[in-house]
Amino acid sequence: MHMAHPDLSHLARPGTQISIRVTPKASRDRILAEGDTLRVYVTTAPEDGKANAAVQKLLAKALGIAKTRLRLIRGHSARNKVFQVD
Repeated sequence: MHMAHPDLSHLARPGTQISIRVTPKASRDRILAEGDTLRVYVTTAPEDGKANAAVQKLLAKALGIAKTRLRLIRGHSARNKVFQVD
């Protein structure tokens, strides 16, 4: 089942690493869970970290945590990224 904002609260534990694939410049912001992969679509362009910030905000909302608890640990300039919950 695809949802625009899936409930990812079960992942909101400190130390959890979340692998995602980002599609910037999408038609709308959304998160799709496809098997073990989370696909995050953001309308923002990948410049000056804007897309990363948009992904962080969207992901934090789906996790039900403050975005300050979510840290990008891998893939700063790549489509495949890993965030960690602090």
